[in-house]
Amino acid sequence: MASLKEIKTRIASVKNTLKITSAMKLVASAKLHKAQMAIENLLPYSQRLDGIVSNLMQADLSVDKEETGQSASSSGTNLLSTRSLVSPSTALKRVALVAISSSASLCGGFNNNLIRLATQTIDEYKRQGTDLLLIPIGRKVAQALSTESDYVSIGEKPTYAEAAALAAHLTELYLSGQVDCVEILYTHYHNMAVQVLMRKQFLPVEVQDSKEQSISLPSLAEGQGEGLLGGGSPFILEPSAPELLSTLLPQALAMRLYAILLDSSAAEHAARTFAMQTATDNGDALLQELNLQYNKVRQQSITNELLDIVGGQMR
Repeated sequence: MASLKEIKTRIASVKNTLKITSAMKLVASAKLHKAQMAIENLLPYSQRLDGIVSNLMQADLSVDKEETGQSASSSGTNLLSTRSLVSPSTALKRVALVAISSSASLCGGFNNNLIRLATQTIDEYKRQGTDLLLIPIGRKVAQALSTESDYVSIGEKPTYAEAAALAAHLTELYLSGQVDCVEILYTHYHNMAVQVLMRKQFLPVEVQDSKEQSISLPSLAEGQGEGLLGGGSPFILEPSAPELLSTLLPQALAMRLYAILLDSSAAEHAARTFAMQTATDNGDALLQELNLQYNKVRQQSITNELLDIVGGQMR
């Protein structure tokens, strides 16, 4: 049985550890609240922008090639080819894989689960004979995949400017033909105890169903510039849908990537908060056990001393 001094040393050590875990829990909880507020503030604008872009893409995909070519030639060299951003490649020869983890530890299985998903995805593409361009975000996944990038640190404190720069880089890789597809692996924040691994296609852009969106452009599919907004008020697009997309689509892509970075950051802080709460609970249970053991040893020591005193008096 351990001595009183050893037990007291362990109790002091556990108390110091509990101070650390409690402090880390409070810090992670504050960061989680900040990330949640950022997502809540971003969500209405992002959903509205996605709805507009989705409707415009559906309209643009219905326009004749000749009309699209005329619009593109008249709008200058900065106009993005919506068809190339939306239409999937027939064969995937090279894929850009963006994996988002954290740069810090003590967040439970957050990093290990993401690294496991990234490894499985890499093995899947290798079996298909597809080349990969790995773009890690976060030091943990960069170390696990033994690769580096210029965007490793942007996930620590996500900003829209950094997300827009990365989105522009990915778009340039796709439009230039260096990659045929861009996928993003990250962890979605569901609640404090549950974080869901996600694998999303970033490029080519998937056209979403616009039935649930508040903006409707039904007549654009017929090559007209009028549609219905809200209660049936007609409106005319000026400039055309392809020209609007050349401006809105890069912003929508940057907004989606920024939302993903914020989502991953919130999931990281939630995982760390939960891990520190679990560690604190385990520490409290261990502290109670050590205090009970200390009291037992102390009582046994007192009992032995009393027995020695009584035995000496009897002799």
